[in-house]
Amino acid sequence: MENTPESPTASGVPGPSSTPGASRPGVLPIVVQHGPRAAKRVALTFDADMTDAMAARLRRGEVASYANLRLLNILEKRRIPATFFVTGQWAEQYPKVTRRIAGNPLFEIANHSYEHAAFTGDCYHLPRVAPAAMTEGVAKTFRSLEPFGGRQTRYFRFPGLCHDAAALRALAPLGVTVIDGDVISGDPFAKGPSPVVNAVLTQVEPGSIVILHVTEANAQYTDDALPAILAGLRRRNLEPVSLSELLS
Repeated sequence: MENTPESPTASGVPGPSSTPGASRPGVLPIVVQHGPRAAKRVALTFDADMTDAMAARLRRGEVASYANLRLLNILEKRRIPATFFVTGQWAEQYPKVTRRIAGNPLFEIANHSYEHAAFTGDCYHLPRVAPAAMTEGVAKTFRSLEPFGGRQTRYFRFPGLCHDAAALRALAPLGVTVIDGDVISGDPFAKGPSPVVNAVLTQVEPGSIVILHVTEANAQYTDDALPAILAGLRRRNLEPVSLSELLS
């Protein structure tokens, strides 16, 4: 049976179109680790996490920001395509930054859940979303992101990349493609930029999907690491492209 492209509607369930990542609602979503290995292209993806605990730290003034504007400046100045996996709560916390991302034709927007809660147990100590709330939480995020416009997609990334058969079944009504990635930068845990650069450049190969973060306080060295990562990709003749272009 043909897998007809879909696009989001107000309910968070897709309707017919050519939205990247869309699949027929009701079909178990595929999970993508990387793109084709033949072409010398890679996708840089940036997660925009926001949990209830992170929001509380912002309110108490314990952290300055979870939006790395210097990182955005680098991508914009160098005209580097990128895909941003945005949580609903991050978009609500940073609507101006989300509009900035959506307004750049080189950037595209994907779904990273509403509150970055885990879809399985034992997932980096994240709080767990109730199984009955999984589908609506992801649909709510699509509804939250859609008004920002720009290059919207039906790509979804699980918080912590943690998923099982039950989590995939919960997403089946939404017509999505699940994106993991084969290059984990480790930037949320890094003590400096060098480990992030080394993690990316030692793992990357043609077709790679690189996982980085735009959450400044939780990944404070990503902007410092990015120029060296870009230089390393150039030395390997690897061209950064959007996720949809990599997978097309």
